[in-house]
Formats: sequence, structure tokens, C-alpha cells
Amino acid sequence: MSDLLEADDEAAALERLHELGCTDGLPVVIPTPERVARMVLAVGHDAEVVLGEMGPLNGVCTVEKLAVAAVMAGCLPDHMPIVVAAALAIMDPAFDLAEMQGTTHATAPLIIVNGPARTMCGVASGYGALGPGHRANASIGRAIRLAMVNVGGARPGTSDMALLGHGGKFGQCLAEDEEHSPFLPLHVSRGFGMSDSVVTVIGTEPPQSVAHTAGSDVAESSNRLLDTIAGSLAAPGTNNAWLGGGQAVVVITPDHAGELASAGHDRSSIATAIAARAQTRDGRPAFGSADDVIVVAAGGAGLYSYVFPTWCAGGHRNRAVSREVAVGQACAIPGA
Repeated sequence: MSDLLEADDEAAALERLHELGCTDGLPVVIPTPERVARMVLAVGHDAEVVLGEMGPLNGVCTVEKLAVAAVMAGCLPDHMPIVVAAALAIMDPAFDLAEMQGTTHATAPLIIVNGPARTMCGVASGYGALGPGHRANASIGRAIRLAMVNVGGARPGTSDMALLGHGGKFGQCLAEDEEHSPFLPLHVSRGFGMSDSVVTVIGTEPPQSVAHTAGSDVAESSNRLLDTIAGSLAAPGTNNAWLGGGQAVVVITPDHAGELASAGHDRSSIATAIAARAQTRDGRPAFGSADDVIVVAAGGAGLYSYVFPTWCAGGHRNRAVSREVAVGQACAIPGA
């Protein structure tokens, strides 16, 4: 069991957690034993079950410790299956968590949710999905960050060496908009079944908008869009251009997705086209293959799609990792 702190009231408890460096700088929900027990019950495993280790300090992540982070982040018990899957993904060696936490680069986990868990857990996929106003998105992303702080031990200036950081380090989580996408879902392209619930997590920079207005010639216009996306990912100064060999995420919003589909593109051909076009000024490719370009359909309608460059370092080049979400495990909540 985790060690317990004592305080006269919740206000004092909050100040104590801030003093100990256990928060992300914002107020948190106090993880009382009762609240943590409700969250643990939603996982369907005992509190002491070990899920893995989180670097850089290789802290042991148990169900209970992850539940503590979820309570502090403001999660509902319904959110826990996604939190667990995302935690398992970042602890996969391919994610290079310890190295990513210690880098001076501004990188943070981007959590992409597919399948029935999107609606079961209320993860938004449309307007402002990565911004304020969506409880599940904000809480799930924040839970992973708080676990990275308190289990992984990553604190600014000591073991989290990001030179400046960015807002996405508080949490980045969104669902793919499968209902309005003209493409097969991301998780299907990564080998899962249509009815599976899956999270895909990758360490990224903050999103960079890519502006594009459609022209009357669909083929010419779609090629121009692909050129613009590729150029943004291979721009001087990005690690994708500088180091190469990594991955990146492209979030295509509905207007742009419709245009590309009208030109005959699917998810695979979009990734292939971007990988072929993304070259540095000296002609070196930014990506080793089309598999390194992760295409996601999400966001609101309008002129902008988004690219997420990545760190491209670590022993595995900070690869994207997908994990199935174990939905339907939650049982009755005490006192509900």
C-alpha cells in the first residue's frame, strides 16, 4: 500500500502536495483512501498489481499508484481503462519513457483513443479536442502526467530537463473521429479489429497548424495540401528534419480529410505521399517509411490541419505504442 499523508483538511492537504512537488502546479483532487479505492475497483485488479516501471527513476507503477494519479487529475472511474492502457503504452520499452522524460526537448505523450471506449469514456474528437472544456480528455491526459511525475520521478529542472516545455505537458488526449472520417480507423491500420478499443501513444511536440484552402481542381489541390503537410514536418529546426528516423503525427480535420478522400486517397496513401515529400533542403528524407507517419482524423471543420513533430531520439526513436483498452471490467462502486 502507498504511504499516507495526514492533514487537518483538504486545503491543507493540497498545500502539502504542492510543497512535496507531487502536483503539476495546478490544484488537484485530494487522493483520499476512499476515492482511490473507488478508482482501483474500476480497474478490475487488486491495488498491489504491478503494471510496470516508469523512468527516469524507475518507480514501480501499481494499480493503486495509477489510481492515485487518476483521482488527483479529476478522472471518473469510467476513465480508468484508458488511463491503464495509456500507462502500459508509455512503459513499453519502445516508447523510451526514461530518455524522453530527461531530454531537453519539449515532448509529451499524445494519447489517441479509438474504438468503443471513445464514447464509453466520453473522449472528445471534434472542436477543441486538445483544448479546455472536455473533462475526459483533460483528466486522462493529466493522470498520465501526474503518474510520470510521482511514479516516474520527472520534475522540472532535476529529472525533467525540457528547456521550456509546453502546455501539452499537462496532458494531451483526444479520440479519433471515426464517425465522420472517410478512412478506416487508426487502430485498424495498426492491426486491431474494428470493435477493439485501443490507445496509441507517442511523444510529440505541441501541434503546429497547417493552413490550406481547397481549390477547384481536386487533384492539384490535394497534392498542394500534402506538400504543405510534408513541408511542415521537414521544416528546418524540427527533429524530424534534423535527426530523421523518427515518427510524427498528422491530424487531418474534416474538410481536408474529405478533400483527400475525393482525390482517391486513403490513410495508407496519405502517409505514403507525406513520407515521400518530407525531405530536408539537401534532399534527405525525414522518415524511413510511410509507417512513420501516423495519420489521425479529428478536429473541427475549417482551414487547418495539424502536425505533431517528435523527438526522434532514444534507443527506439520514441516509437508510437498501441495498447488495447480492457473495457467492461468495472464492477459496482461502493456507496453508488
